Amino acid sequence: MLVLLALPLVLGACQAPSFGGFRGATTQARDEFHLYVGTVFAGIAVGGITMALIIWAALRYRRRSNAIPRQTQYHIPLEITYTAIPVVIVLILFGFTFTTENAVDHISGHPNVHVQVTAFQWGWRFNYTDYHVYVQGVQRQNPDPVGSNGGLDSCLTTASSPDACLGPGLVLPEGETTEINLVSNDVVHAFYVPAFNFQRDAYPGVNRQLFDFTPKKVGVFHAQCNELCGLYHSQMFFHVVVLPPAKFQAWLKSGQPVPDTQPAPSTGSSANNLLQPAYPPGSGAANIHYPTPAESTGAPSSSSTSTSSKRKGS
Repeated sequence: MLVLLALPLVLGACQAPSFGGFRGATTQARDEFHLYVGTVFAGIAVGGITMALIIWAALRYRRRSNAIPRQTQYHIPLEITYTAIPVVIVLILFGFTFTTENAVDHISGHPNVHVQVTAFQWGWRFNYTDYHVYVQGVQRQNPDPVGSNGGLDSCLTTASSPDACLGPGLVLPEGETTEINLVSNDVVHAFYVPAFNFQRDAYPGVNRQLFDFTPKKVGVFHAQCNELCGLYHSQMFFHVVVLPPAKFQAWLKSGQPVPDTQPAPSTGSSANNLLQPAYPPGSGAANIHYPTPAESTGAPSSSSTSTSSKRKGS
């Protein structure tokens, strides 16, 4: 009987110590993972002690005769003990949760990179506001096939799975802090990166929702919208590429200047937007915008007016 009682606990811990969670590819994600694992271990300890006491009481005080056993009540020390212990456990878990949430939600005063992420039906736009570079794509399109070698190999070559390369690519530097400003052009979307242990909703009309990522691991990570947002929600993928800082800078400067003819979709995007290519067929790198010479020197240009004005307002 004891074996049967212990079987669910043993089988449920087969993935210890991760318990099926992502270990985290960012500093913030690892903090969340440690909190999750600590909470699970605390739950196992409390559950194990509780189960042991139940089994002990059932065996120790099982019925042996028709005589009424001695009744115990108003045992003040015992009642204080079994009331105080759960309160202390909850306070400890609250303290760790409070500390972790503050660390995850902390916004650096001096991030290395700023990216405005715009969600729309049904795609993503990643605007590197400090560099006049953006990446945009819809559905399963992969306008940014850079792999973890910074363009030396394609995403499909370096990713762990082809599914990790679906949708446009958000490229981040390893070991450096990137500040994300998440906005929505139309309806509620959700920015979800499982390997980062992170999800944040994007709300239309909310133009300043900031959070930081500090990636600790080079690689390609699957991501998606995780909030039902319309007809093609199930295909609203993107992926995150983490590169060493030098390769990240090389990626930012690697493309030829492309006229900025594709501003972010306006509010009210519909299926008609989806059925049209995000960029003209055969345009190659036109889905990744790099700075024109005028943008590089800070001078205004007619081809970059829409992006520059949006950047100044972000």
